[in-house]
Amino acid sequence: MATGPRRTRRWTVAVGMVAIALVAGAAGGIVGIQLTESESGSNETVTVIGSDPANVGERPDTSTAGVASMVLPSVVSIAAADGNGSGFIISDDGYILTNHHVVAAGAGIDGGAIGVELFDGREFDADVVGSSPSYDLAVVRIDADELQPVVLGESASVAVGDPVIAIGSPLGLDSTVTSGIVSALDRPVTAGERSEQSYINALQTDAAINPGNSGGPLVDSGGRVVGVNSAIATLGFGGDIGSIGLGFAIPIDQARRTAEQIISSGEAVYPIIGALLENGHQGPGARVASDDDEQPGITPGGPADEAGVRSGDVITEINGDRVRGPGELIVMLRSYEPGDEITLTVDRDGDVMEIAVTLGANVG
Repeated sequence: MATGPRRTRRWTVAVGMVAIALVAGAAGGIVGIQLTESESGSNETVTVIGSDPANVGERPDTSTAGVASMVLPSVVSIAAADGNGSGFIISDDGYILTNHHVVAAGAGIDGGAIGVELFDGREFDADVVGSSPSYDLAVVRIDADELQPVVLGESASVAVGDPVIAIGSPLGLDSTVTSGIVSALDRPVTAGERSEQSYINALQTDAAINPGNSGGPLVDSGGRVVGVNSAIATLGFGGDIGSIGLGFAIPIDQARRTAEQIISSGEAVYPIIGALLENGHQGPGARVASDDDEQPGITPGGPADEAGVRSGDVITEINGDRVRGPGELIVMLRSYEPGDEITLTVDRDGDVMEIAVTLGANVG
């Protein structure tokens, strides 16, 4: 497995002073533990009065310990050239789901080595089946026997306050388990550099997530995976990042769709309306950009064009859900599938109207 110093990429979201950071981890020399033995030849003894070994029985399946024992054999550690992270087995023929930014660290996407270590200590080289930077998801595959896949749940059934458990390899410490609750649903998270941004309609959790947890599962009290841990909020851009109780996971309903697309075709698609948005618009809503010399605001022949959306329109709602800004509009759109029909509420120079748009598709 790769060792040595690793870099941690930072992804930002404009929410006050809070920053969103990817949680692919740095490895090598982060945690040191020293155990000191007593001097050899010592005859000293210590008697603990009233000690009585507890009779520990089996934990209930729904306890944190019970859930961990069920899921841990399905969770893996992943090492790429310049980073490490986590993943989980989704099929007994070797498919593993993780984050795009985990396998993209260093040479992974370009054909470099990806190392996978299983819960039982076996190590394998993995092939990248495909990746989606738009959803920050990737699928890798190993040639191994006796694999135990996870059970996928339904993120649509998750409620605020539900107990959840995050499992992964934070700071290179494999098989780490943390617990908490679902803190919020449909939290719009825009992360990444301009050339490769992800838009996540995320589950928010206070379960501790740290660098290296990326790609690991967020599971419910029944051991079913409800999300893919992907990012955390930080209080600025100092050299150190870590959990402050604000973690974000990609809902498993979206992750399942994307994984199925990658496995079947090697690539994933995401929905589009065929319109550019003004990044400088402060809201409320998202304003469709005007035409310029390089690119039109509305793609000719695209979904928005055919539906009658115009440059300068301000999109204030999608299917009745309020849009607060351009980033949130994209996040909301990504929760749908190409071919879905949505209704946009549009403010056009003070006139409010509803426009039905059938979403198109793009690869990425």
